[in-house]
Amino acid sequence: MYSIKQVVEMLDIPSVTLRAWESRYQAVTPERTESGYRLYSRDNVEDLRWLKDQIEQQGISISHAVRLLKVQKEKHLEDNVVISGTPEDAFEKMKEQIYTALHEFQGERANALIDFGFSMYGYEAMFHQVLVPVLIKVGDAWEVGKATVAQEHYMTHMISNRFYQFFNVFPVYAHLPKVLAFCPAGEHHQVGLLLFSLFLRKNGVEVIYLGANTPEEGILSILEQQKRIGAICLSVTDKALIPYCEGLIQHLKGACPEAEFIVGGKAYEAFPNSVGARFIMNEPPEQWQSWFDKMFIGMKSKI
Repeated sequence: MYSIKQVVEMLDIPSVTLRAWESRYQAVTPERTESGYRLYSRDNVEDLRWLKDQIEQQGISISHAVRLLKVQKEKHLEDNVVISGTPEDAFEKMKEQIYTALHEFQGERANALIDFGFSMYGYEAMFHQVLVPVLIKVGDAWEVGKATVAQEHYMTHMISNRFYQFFNVFPVYAHLPKVLAFCPAGEHHQVGLLLFSLFLRKNGVEVIYLGANTPEEGILSILEQQKRIGAICLSVTDKALIPYCEGLIQHLKGACPEAEFIVGGKAYEAFPNSVGARFIMNEPPEQWQSWFDKMFIGMKSKI
């Protein structure tokens, strides 16, 4: 990764020009540090070099050059992703390419591949067949030392952001009860919870999504403020957290007795006797809809 100063020195392009190309024409999309500083990947640098060559050697405008670059990239993606064989072959190849791009901190390429996949296969197939397996592979690579903490955080953050983007796409139906979704304190893996929450949002449910490592006091505060909470979902992969979660469920039942409790995650696969909670999240996604129709029709009469 390169700072804007390094890119200026390598390409002899003024920093003000780089910023203009980025803001006006979306020529490249560099990563940002926590402080907001730009970080350019090798792909970003090569794209900028190509744009500069087109302007200086071919005499075309930056806007035209950017359009040509995007067409070229889309063609390259199509040539490299769309392959003969079964859909599973295409998903497997796309999964490997997205994983490799993220592992090498090539965020722009990874996002381009994901966008291409959405346009080709739709968001549901991409989430279930590609992005969720990539997140699982990331976690496995980190556990066995094939990915650093920085790589794991970066890759998880990039894909999670794609999930979050869809939360605001679907309409919310006011007549449906709300759902509170979180991973309890100490639990940092939220893939299953994200996918289940996205399913609920697709069905018009307002999901108050708290994410990973949520402290109990924060949950209780929300239950005090929010009305019409029809279901509370929590996901756990760490078996050591089960006793805490069981106590938490009982505590939250006292604060919100009318809510249904739904649990999921690898930890609960080995602990099927949760007090007063359902295990819908651990069922195959194709079974979620029938559960949703039965459960929420009943809830609407309660709330």
